Amino acid sequence: MFKKALFSTMLAGALLASPVASFAATEIQFWHAFTGRLGELVAEQVKTFNASQSDYTVAASHKGNYSETLNAGIAAFRAREQPHILMVFEVGTATMMAAKGAVNPVYEVMANAGARFDPDAYIGTVKGYYTTTDGKMLSLPFNSSTPVLWVNRDALKAAGIDPDSDLSTWQKVGAVLDKLKASGSKCPLTTAWQSWIHLENFSAYHNIPFATKDNGFKGVDTELAFNGPVQVKHIQTMGDWAKQGKFFYAGRRNEGGANFRSGECALFTESSAGYAGIKAEAKFDFGVRPLPYWDGVQGAPQNTIIGGASLWVMSGHKPDEYKAVAAFLNFLSSTDIQAKWHQDTGYLPITVAAGEKTRADGFYQKNPGTDIAVIQMTTRQPTANSKGLRLGSFDQIRGIIDEELEAVWSGDKDAQTALNSAAERGNKLLRRFEQANR
Repeated sequence: MFKKALFSTMLAGALLASPVASFAATEIQFWHAFTGRLGELVAEQVKTFNASQSDYTVAASHKGNYSETLNAGIAAFRAREQPHILMVFEVGTATMMAAKGAVNPVYEVMANAGARFDPDAYIGTVKGYYTTTDGKMLSLPFNSSTPVLWVNRDALKAAGIDPDSDLSTWQKVGAVLDKLKASGSKCPLTTAWQSWIHLENFSAYHNIPFATKDNGFKGVDTELAFNGPVQVKHIQTMGDWAKQGKFFYAGRRNEGGANFRSGECALFTESSAGYAGIKAEAKFDFGVRPLPYWDGVQGAPQNTIIGGASLWVMSGHKPDEYKAVAAFLNFLSSTDIQAKWHQDTGYLPITVAAGEKTRADGFYQKNPGTDIAVIQMTTRQPTANSKGLRLGSFDQIRGIIDEELEAVWSGDKDAQTALNSAAERGNKLLRRFEQANR
């Protein structure tokens, strides 16, 4: 009897101590597209959340670049192996909206989980990109950026140019490129994300349409309009600069970043989120300026639009797992976490409170220019031309634009011919998307 009682006691104690019998935290999967310094900072956020409570565990996985991560999410959903949270770059917004049954809108996830959630806490130029026309948030803004002009101040000094020279317009940039080239510079100007910066944002910043139907916000029966005279003038000018050795083309994504961070290039049009890498790697004095505009274009400068990505909640999971999702999303948007993310990366502070905290912390005063992206995005109220893009098959359309721009940089096509071709080819994809989503 004693042995039986002792065995029962020991068994009960063992069960209480075992991982199976103890409370297990609810685990959720988060798929993202970050490597390098940004990947480290995401890992830090996940680690901080997991350590802050014991109810939930987030397991983060890198799934490739933005396009690869989107494709991985789509493939996983078809195989019923989808993550709970999927990072999708901004041009995938229309694709995700059209993916019926694949996503749970963030506003519904938060409501069903009983989580505190105020969409008005997010800055308007970011919130509008990911909400319906009646203000319902579909995905959570996470890493939102906008393009700026990065300056190698030492390279300007070496060329006999005042590093504080006015670079606010493309006319003034052109004059500086002349001097840099004359001084022997091998890379006066380079760029990242050529379509995003030099057509998508360029159009918004000059308050001209990139596409009809308010850039796709008013319907899928939209047509591309980026082959207008202002866009043609800009692309032709850059093509001429490429021919003259003043503009160095490095690649479709951010290949030019390595050339700038190494000190090879003097000027660099890139995301505000380039700050993390530039600060970590640059061995030279650098600065950040607003994206230039063409003086003489009525309405310019307007406001630039966001790049980066948002977090989509995938369907097909258990209610308690969605509570974990809601808790993690609220954590990412919390003032302290979002302010730190903004200050570490150069991405925009997606909430008003995070921006106010950053200013109160004295960060902008200690790091001049780091508030330029915020000012550029928020000084003017967005127009129909400058609140963003919502186009189907846009990742593929960007590929077409990249191909046609490369033909201009190589001198194989003039800008008008290339942009006409890009619009015609892209419109065919838009018609297919329209047919599939009527």
